[in-house]
Amino acid sequence: MTPIDLFTSFLHLTADGHAAATPRTVDGEPDDWHLMTFHATTDDDVHSDHWEIHAAADELVCCLSGGFRLYLRDDDTPATLTPGTAAVVPCGRWHRLELDAPSDLLSVTVPSGTRIEPRAA
Repeated sequence: MTPIDLFTSFLHLTADGHAAATPRTVDGEPDDWHLMTFHATTDDDVHSDHWEIHAAADELVCCLSGGFRLYLRDDDTPATLTPGTAAVVPCGRWHRLELDAPSDLLSVTVPSGTRIEPRAA
């Protein structure tokens, strides 16, 4: 067994129960779940100037270190995530992040059909 560096690989979790480390791409079968980790030091690292939506599944967003706010479009109250907390973004909901501190994040979703669009100024 070889340790997997989650900051340089994604984990693809397949419908038949397998998990495999892969390069950091969104390639794979349409129903593969992806476990992804990110280190973010600025809002640019989390694309805070864009909304994102996942059409195929909910997204689990977790704070491993630091802290950030998770916004859902048309909801004025963000979820504030601190180390060890998570939130579920419902499938089909536009969302974005803003950092409160440099952070390590983990997310799990099916990336098929993911779209982003610029946030209106």
